[in-house]
Amino acid sequence: MNRNWAYVIIAGIIEIMWAMGVKYSNNLISWAGTFFLIYVSFVVLMKATKKLPVATVYAVFTGIGTAGTVLVEMVVFGEPFSWTKILFILLLLSGVVGLKLVTNESSKKEGAV
Repeated sequence: MNRNWAYVIIAGIIEIMWAMGVKYSNNLISWAGTFFLIYVSFVVLMKATKKLPVATVYAVFTGIGTAGTVLVEMVVFGEPFSWTKILFILLLLSGVVGLKLVTNESSKKEGAV
């Protein structure tokens, strides 16, 4: 995995944290931390888009954030477990992985031409 994809993963993990902050912030300090995390996630994401296609990067970023947020809600914050949610998270993640695989293949083809 190259550095740019690592940036996307890091930005997605930070997105999970700020999504939790949006839900659970209740004072000025926690809101400030949430806004800081939003800022950092987008700065890291912009670094990735310098070398990778924006549409694919954004889809992977939001996929990580969505799946991670749902899982953290269930594991840490007691959201009810649902096999249907797990099925759709797996469907979402398979699309994200598919986009990443297709992006790598098209990059190699473009470089070979």
